[in-house]
Amino acid sequence: MNDARYTVHAPGKLFIAGEYAVTEPNHDSLIVAVDRYLSVDIQSNRTNRLDLPQLKLTDVSWELKEGKVFFSKKDHRLNFIKHIIETFIAYAGEHPPVHIFVTSELDEQSGKKYGLGSSAALSVAFMTALLKFSKKDQTLNNPLSIFKLASIAHFRAQGNGSCADIAASTFGGWLNYRSFDGEWLMDQLNQGQSVEALVQSNWPALKIESLQKPDELYFLVGWTQESAQTGPMVTKVRELRDGQSDCYQSFLQKSQQAVAKVITGFEQANVKDIFSGIKANREVLRLIGIEADVPIETPTLTKLIEIASPHGAAKTSGAGGGDCGIAFVNKTAEIEQIYQSWIESGIEPLTLDVSVTGVVID
Repeated sequence: MNDARYTVHAPGKLFIAGEYAVTEPNHDSLIVAVDRYLSVDIQSNRTNRLDLPQLKLTDVSWELKEGKVFFSKKDHRLNFIKHIIETFIAYAGEHPPVHIFVTSELDEQSGKKYGLGSSAALSVAFMTALLKFSKKDQTLNNPLSIFKLASIAHFRAQGNGSCADIAASTFGGWLNYRSFDGEWLMDQLNQGQSVEALVQSNWPALKIESLQKPDELYFLVGWTQESAQTGPMVTKVRELRDGQSDCYQSFLQKSQQAVAKVITGFEQANVKDIFSGIKANREVLRLIGIEADVPIETPTLTKLIEIASPHGAAKTSGAGGGDCGIAFVNKTAEIEQIYQSWIESGIEPLTLDVSVTGVVID
């Protein structure tokens, strides 16, 4: 038995560009890992025990029966963890009994969410912690395998999603991300393909490439203090895809053009291209929100954007509807002016930096 004790840290994320379109294969997005972390402390124990004190879920035990997890307490918030453990077992076999203690900096102390990807960070950190205690701990040397395992657990729990946030928590830094074919993955799972075979296979359309932010570009984040309800918004955009194909295809084309310009700006250290692409992506998302009748850009997010845009470029981040907005500027002297105007408008500047590394083990 491994008697050591480890703490695993996985960073949160923010979407920069390509939201909604990234759920379709072969469409680019830009995402960044940020320096707030979800931490999983794991150590050997006589029985399997789980504590998530910030969710007021403590002293939860679980049993393993034929590869399935049975918790001592019933709570829908444990569903994600159930699928993480079951995916791990399908890959690495049963683990020795462990005590797992989860804490997070990704949400506000009162419980309000910033939208920094807490479920993705949980999937990555929890899976990494279990791998450290397994016979397949060599998997920890391959971040892509960790990404695939966390994504499989995510799809088993939810059945859809781009998993861009999982990539950010796994790899860290600035990423150009294209989603794998989610229908392919679900078909493989439904056909009984083994988790190990899936981890070893090439995933259609998947692309994860690191980018470098130009030195003269500064990244700002503002929290609207409004929580977003992502699920219903994504559902409405999907309904638009199914009911108004021409409109949706036009959105995908324009999104790809805008995001490609941002990525080129990163690759060539061209700040003007980054500003132009961010502004174009903002407009594309604003219009698809109107077409789908979803409030991607709320009045508070519009205010955040209008304050920052004259100094560079700004837009919503993620699904919109609340949470955070982002901005880029190229003059440090203007940052405090933007922050002050945000504060006066009820927007809280978040002092976030980039997490250049992804998941790590102490």
